[in-house]
Amino acid sequence: MKFYNVGASGNAYKVRILLALLRVPHEVVLLDLAKREHKTPEFLHLNPRGEVPVIEDAGAVVWDSGACLVYLARKHGGDQWLPIAPAPMAEVMQWLSLAASEIQFGLQYARRGLMQKRWTAGTLEQGHAISRVALGALEQRLASHEWLALDHPTIGDVACFPYVETASESGIALDSYPRIKAWLARCLALRF
Repeated sequence: MKFYNVGASGNAYKVRILLALLRVPHEVVLLDLAKREHKTPEFLHLNPRGEVPVIEDAGAVVWDSGACLVYLARKHGGDQWLPIAPAPMAEVMQWLSLAASEIQFGLQYARRGLMQKRWTAGTLEQGHAISRVALGALEQRLASHEWLALDHPTIGDVACFPYVETASESGIALDSYPRIKAWLARCLALRF
């Protein structure tokens, strides 16, 4: 299995976490953003969006962090990381959706804007407003659960973790989110 990665990508970090937790042997292919290796014709053949992460495995090419997490969970993680039963699967998928929407457009875009001075969607204020929606949903869920979807970690936790962990780089302090801070500690204890 080949895993195309960029060190600073939170979306690729999600896949690195799950690969490590599942102990999946893989070859890392680091792309150089400065050389625009993610925009070469060869890479665009793998992912027409020109973004990481991408997995190549036995003829399958999977791009997008959520799709990569689903692929790895189903192939290597059994029902623990992504159950097959409809209700538990939907619970997990809700958190993948939050990661791909409010967390991405809030925390991740605000982080990119502040760190790279590159604003791809909205302003810092808009990013913070969207971030508070995501953090509020997490804090509410964690009021009565240790993990986001089920009674154990799933790819829902993996998907949400990277940009929540780096919320301070988005200009958002987590001091008023004690349950999120406790959840982050539980994630880190698993070696996220």
